[in-house]
Amino acid sequence: MHIEQLEYIVKVAETGSISIAAETLHVSQSGISQSITRLEEELGIKIFKRHRRLGAVPTDEGKTLIKKAYEVILKLQEFKEAAQTYNTVNSGNLKLSSIPGFMLFLLEPLSSYKNAYPNVDIEISEKPVQHIIEQVEKNQIDIGLITIYGDLLKKREDLLFEVILQGKMVVSVGKKSPFAMTKTITPQQLMSQNVILYNGDYVKQFASKLMSKFGPMNILFTTDNTEVIKKAIAEGLGVTILPDFTMLNNPEVLSGEIVPVEIVEYDQETIGLGWVRSNQYKFLKNTKRFLEHFKFHSRMLTYSLQND
Repeated sequence: MHIEQLEYIVKVAETGSISIAAETLHVSQSGISQSITRLEEELGIKIFKRHRRLGAVPTDEGKTLIKKAYEVILKLQEFKEAAQTYNTVNSGNLKLSSIPGFMLFLLEPLSSYKNAYPNVDIEISEKPVQHIIEQVEKNQIDIGLITIYGDLLKKREDLLFEVILQGKMVVSVGKKSPFAMTKTITPQQLMSQNVILYNGDYVKQFASKLMSKFGPMNILFTTDNTEVIKKAIAEGLGVTILPDFTMLNNPEVLSGEIVPVEIVEYDQETIGLGWVRSNQYKFLKNTKRFLEHFKFHSRMLTYSLQND
C-alpha cells in the first residue's frame, strides 16, 4: 500500500470520476485505475463500483475506507508541517474575516493550522459580506471568507476569489416545529411563519425574490446578531433563512435543537462559500498555508456529510 493510492481513492471519491481525478492529479487515467485495482486486490475489498453513467461510486465498505484515507492524508500533512517547523521558524500574522455563522466551521482548520505553525499570530473577525469586501479593498485583512453569488465579484478585476463550498438556502426551525419532522417547507408555507431575518445582503435579496413571487413575508424582526437568531429559533419564536453551509458544525444543529429544512417547489440559484483577497496585495505564504488547511477540512467534512 502506498500513500499515492490513498490520494487516488480520495480524489476519485470527491470527483466521482477516474478521468477527472487523473486530470486533476496530472497522472494517467490507466495509472489511477490500475493503482486502485491493486489496492482493492491487496485489501480484498471492492472500494468502487464502476458505472458507465454514474462513474465511480464508492461501495459501503469503500465509504468507510475513504474516510480513513482522508484522515491518514491529513495526519501525513501535519507530520510534514511539524517537521518543517524544526528547519525553519514560521512566524508572522494572519488576519481573516468571516461571514457570521461560519466561525464554528473554522475551528478545526484554524486549530490544524495553528498546530502546524504555532508562531503565527491569528486575528479573525466576524463581519457581513460587504464589510469584508471593504476590508479586502483597503488591505486591512489578508483574506475574507464570504458567500459568493451571482455577479458579486465576477466583474471586479481588483479582487481575486475562489468558491470552496457550494450550497443553497434553507429554512432553520426549532425542534418542535412540524417542519422539523417533514424536513421540507414550501414558499407558501414559509410565508405563514414568523421569520427572523439576518441583516445580510444575500439573505435580504433572497427574501425579496420570494416575496415578489409569493406575496408578503411575516418578518418578525431583522438583526445582524446571529446568537439572538439562534436563541429565538430554538425557543420556537420563529424561523430563519440562511445558507446551508453556515450550519456545518453548529452545536444547536448537532444536538437537534435547530433543524435545517429544505425549501421545495422553488428553483433557487446555487450560493457559494469561498475566499476573496485583493489582487493588488501580495499573496503571503501564511495565507496560502491556511487556505490549504481550510480546503482540506472543507472537502473532508463535505464528503463525510454526503456519505453518513
